[in-house]
Amino acid sequence: MKLVRWGESGAEKPGLVDQGGAIRDLSGLIHDIAGPTLSADTLANLRRIDPATLPEVPAGTRLGPCVGQVRNFIAIGLNYADHAAETGSPIPPEPILFNKAPSCIVGPNDDVILPKGSAKTDWEVELAIVIGKRASYVHANEALDYVAGYCVCHDVSEREFQLERGGTWTKGKGCPTFGPLGPWLVTPDEIPDVQNLGMWLDVDGQRMQTGSTSTMIFDCRQIVSYLSHFMLLEPGDVITTGTPPGVGMGMKPARFLKAGEVVTLGIEGLGEQRQTIVAFDDWTAKVAAGQPTN
Repeated sequence: MKLVRWGESGAEKPGLVDQGGAIRDLSGLIHDIAGPTLSADTLANLRRIDPATLPEVPAGTRLGPCVGQVRNFIAIGLNYADHAAETGSPIPPEPILFNKAPSCIVGPNDDVILPKGSAKTDWEVELAIVIGKRASYVHANEALDYVAGYCVCHDVSEREFQLERGGTWTKGKGCPTFGPLGPWLVTPDEIPDVQNLGMWLDVDGQRMQTGSTSTMIFDCRQIVSYLSHFMLLEPGDVITTGTPPGVGMGMKPARFLKAGEVVTLGIEGLGEQRQTIVAFDDWTAKVAAGQPTN
């Protein structure tokens, strides 16, 4: 299945994508795509529904982040061998972990806001894992049994905040709008091999990133298992798993995002995102005027 959340920001409703690509309204059956809804039993019940019996959502309706009420938004750093090489970093012997603030999560096509004072906001297309049941000390051979699905994540990153301001990477990773998720949460049965998915990202139509999940250093099984030995993973937790080469920081000279640019990105089988980059002052002016900001 491809599950979605649609509607105004903060008031999204659950839905699914039918075979024709239309969104069908699930709000009469479940409250949200979040937490307990992601259990294997609930997903199995949803699979039995004939989408044609559900109301169709009007075309063009805003899509929200494909999973709601996220409590933990965890990220893996330098997890692609070719990306580590472009940054001049050694292959990490164990996964590098950091957190993205759940408050940075937005819809796949919402605006991305340049933080106040930012000069080095960068792009990163990533595969995200969404946990479906509680996981603690899980063996790698069983790790994917704990996964509800996968989605596209744009791990937007402010490199000065991340690398030049001391402390952890987190301060450059959790700014508002720095975590677009979706368009869909795709259940594992729709993905023949999650470790062989093409990935891409364009800025204003120029291809910046081309890669594949096949070059991950630590694969999805290893990541879920590893994390479960350091924290309790709960249904609805999101793990974004690293990016292939082509980020702005790795270019010579480095290139970063500017207001007015449009970023498009996608992963094979998981859909595409599109975001307009907006200056902080323009965004705050919209907020002050009570205008829509996504």
